Amino acid sequence: MITLEQQQKLLLNVSRRLKKKVTAYAIGGTAMMFLGFKDTTLDIDLVFENEEDRDIFKEAIRSLGYQEMDGIKVYGVKRNKPEMFKLEDERFDLFVVQVIDFIFSNNMRKRAEQIRQFEDNLILKIADPHDIILMKCATDRVKDKDDARKIINSIKIDWNILIEESKHQIKLGKDRAVFDLGCFLEELKNKMKVDIPKEVLDRLFKMVEEQAKKKQKD
Repeated sequence: MITLEQQQKLLLNVSRRLKKKVTAYAIGGTAMMFLGFKDTTLDIDLVFENEEDRDIFKEAIRSLGYQEMDGIKVYGVKRNKPEMFKLEDERFDLFVVQVIDFIFSNNMRKRAEQIRQFEDNLILKIADPHDIILMKCATDRVKDKDDARKIINSIKIDWNILIEESKHQIKLGKDRAVFDLGCFLEELKNKMKVDIPKEVLDRLFKMVEEQAKKKQKD
């Protein structure tokens, strides 16, 4: 487990080894720690805008002793898995734009308003809580559901942001986005007793029906 203090020290060390300025978006437990939703995390989840920035970041963490590990052990056979690097109990999960079956869209980037800068070369933009939930839906591990529950129970959720972003994901080519979000929220409601408004689930699954009908016509 990584504490917030350990995470900040580690990111400072990485920044000192970067060859040029790099911007990354913090998602998952990393973002939740910066936003005060949790005290520790299993891994540092980052999304980069391009392969070049990820490669520069990879070179920096390799210089700290991190070694690449097989993403199948954590993410199974899911598509668009991150490149993963581990040193003892600390792990980096590094994505480029695509996070499994979702895209870290321009809208998500704009909503990442909180910024942390580590010395000169590492700029970290913290994902909005709504987008953290969407990325948790994408990775969909047991701890992801628990993290989503913490966020939903901690702040007032604007459900329209989640619904509209899932619709936007379809326009970006991620056809399963609305279905996956609906199933994710339904499971939170039924199995974990999270307060998900019925009308939200109704809207999502109505969209899924409309999507299926459109495909049949096409």
